[in-house]
Amino acid sequence: MKRLPTLLSFLPLTFAAAMVLPAHAERADRDQPMHIESDALRHDELQQTSVFTGNVVMTKGSIVLRGAQLDVRQDPQGYQYGVVTAASGKRAFFRQKRDTAPGAPEEFVEGEAEVIEYDGRKDDVRLIRRAQLRRYTGGKLSDDITGQQITYNNLTDVFTVDSQTPQAGNKPGSSSGGRVRAVLAPKAPPSASPAGTPAAGARLQATPQLTAPQEP
Repeated sequence: MKRLPTLLSFLPLTFAAAMVLPAHAERADRDQPMHIESDALRHDELQQTSVFTGNVVMTKGSIVLRGAQLDVRQDPQGYQYGVVTAASGKRAFFRQKRDTAPGAPEEFVEGEAEVIEYDGRKDDVRLIRRAQLRRYTGGKLSDDITGQQITYNNLTDVFTVDSQTPQAGNKPGSSSGGRVRAVLAPKAPPSASPAGTPAAGARLQATPQLTAPQEP
């Protein structure tokens, strides 16, 4: 028998803050409920974990995650965590809107990887294996970054890129034999930004392993 798609407004894994300062919706993504569609679901209420399988689509504010499987959990403080795994030979997908100054063009960050991890406490996303992260400004591609592991933090707008594949247990990763590659568009000069507002554009940080990448 064919399983019917699961459509879930994931309210049991949400929490409400007593006081929330004014913020753009994209900054408040981690406070939004998860809405998840999938072909099947296994939920453990005691452990506060859920496993969604089959054409999974998750939205959380402006965040969109897509893949073959999504594992969701919530810690005692109410923060949510999700791990999206792609089908064999494919990559999972991530997309999120960025804060921009009033009147500035909209910006989106999107990425693909075999595994994508969302951390609600840190408000960051980690793309693992065959990772690629792109930034669009006003609908046009601005930056395009590839590596074996990319971490994007929405609170600080910092990208961290590594050419090595991470391993479990905090052990050193194995080298992919490749290099980090980035295409970064020039940013508008500070004078083009509104008074007191820094020019748009995320900062890029490289991990120490990138100082001596191995040749293919």
